Amino acid sequence: MTRTRYALLFAVLVFAMPAEAVRKPQSASLAPETLRQIEAIVESERGKENIPGLSVAIAYGNRVVFAKGFGVADVEHSVPATPETVYRTASIAKSMTATSVMQLAEQGKLDLDAPIQKYCPAFPEKPWRVTARQLLGHLGGIRHYKSNQESSGTQHFDTIVASLAIFKDEPLLHEPGTKYNYSTFGYSVLGCAIEGASGKSYVDYMQERIFQPAGMIHTGIDHFRQIIPHRARGYAVLNATGFLQLSEAERRSVKPGEIFNASLHDTSMKVPGGGLVSTAVDLARFAIAINTLALVSEKTRSEMWTVQKTRDGQSTGYGLGWGVDGQGERMLVSHSGGQAGTSTLLTMMPSKGTIIAVMANLQGANLGNMVGQIGRLLVPEQARPQ
Repeated sequence: MTRTRYALLFAVLVFAMPAEAVRKPQSASLAPETLRQIEAIVESERGKENIPGLSVAIAYGNRVVFAKGFGVADVEHSVPATPETVYRTASIAKSMTATSVMQLAEQGKLDLDAPIQKYCPAFPEKPWRVTARQLLGHLGGIRHYKSNQESSGTQHFDTIVASLAIFKDEPLLHEPGTKYNYSTFGYSVLGCAIEGASGKSYVDYMQERIFQPAGMIHTGIDHFRQIIPHRARGYAVLNATGFLQLSEAERRSVKPGEIFNASLHDTSMKVPGGGLVSTAVDLARFAIAINTLALVSEKTRSEMWTVQKTRDGQSTGYGLGWGVDGQGERMLVSHSGGQAGTSTLLTMMPSKGTIIAVMANLQGANLGNMVGQIGRLLVPEQARPQ
C-alpha cells in the first residue's frame, strides 16, 4: 500500500451522516430512500468492477446501522453474500496487530523505542537499531514483497517465527527512520514481538485482547485447511497480460475480462500483516472499539493516529498501523487491503463515529469509489467542507 493510494482513499470520504442515523434505533437506522440509494451505489460499483460478491457495514455514532451482502460469496454454488460472509482482511490485519502492540506498550511490557530483538530475538540484529515504533509506521527498512509469486506464496509456516525466514537474513533497505517503505514483513516481526512481550501466542493474544473485547465473533486466523463457516471463495479477473501468458489450450477456454478462481495462497507467511479473516460487521466493530477506547486509552489512540515523519521531516501519511489524513473534527483514519481473492477497505471519521467497511471476494477491486459515493450520499450539504 503506497502513500499515494492512501491519499486517494481519504479523498473520497466525507464528513458526516444524516440525523436519521443518530435518532433511530439500530433495527431501523436509515431512511428507506437512503437505504435504496446505498444499495444502488453498491450494485452499480459491483457491476463496474465485476465483483462477484461483497459485504458492507456502516456505523454512525459508534453503532452499526447498516449491514448487507451483495452478489455471491461462491460463484460455483450460487451462495449469496451476507453480512456474515467471511473474507480475508488482507492488510487491515495491520491495524489489529498495531493495536495489540500499543496495548502492550500501555501495559509497560513493550518499549516502542527499544531494539525489536528485545522482544523478537529471532530477528537478527542489523547495522542500525530497528524499533517497534519504526515498524508500525513502515519506517524500519524491512523490505516488502519481491514479486507476485512471493506475495501469493503457497509455502506453509507453522509459526510466525518460522515465517521470518523469508526475509530476516537480508539487509535492510535503508537506515530505519530515514525513508517510508510499506512492509508487510515488518508486521511479521511485530507479531513475533507481541509473542515475546506478552508470553502468549499471537493467536491467543489477539483472541483475548482484540477480538473478544471488540465483539468480533467471526474474526480469526486465515487457516489454510480449516473449515471456516461462511468463508467466501476468492476470485480474480483475467486481464489482457494474464491471458497472453496462458498456453494456447488454456486460451481457448477463457477470455480476458472473465472471472476465475484466485490463485492458491497460504497466508501463514504473513499472519500479523495480512493473514486474518473477518466480516464487514466485525471490522466495523473493531473500529468502534478503537474509537470508544475499549481497546486502548485516548492517549494511545492519539499516538496511533499521529502521522509519522521521516528523519528529514517528510510526512508519511501513515500513523502507527493506520493511514491518517486531516486533523480534529475532519480527521480520517483508514486502512485498505488486497491479496489473492480479496479487496477490503475500512474507513473511519472518529469525530462522528462514522465507519464504512467493505469486503469483496475479488482481488484488485477498486472499493474507494463505492465508499466515496456512499459517504457523499450521507453528508448533509451544510456539513461538507467549503
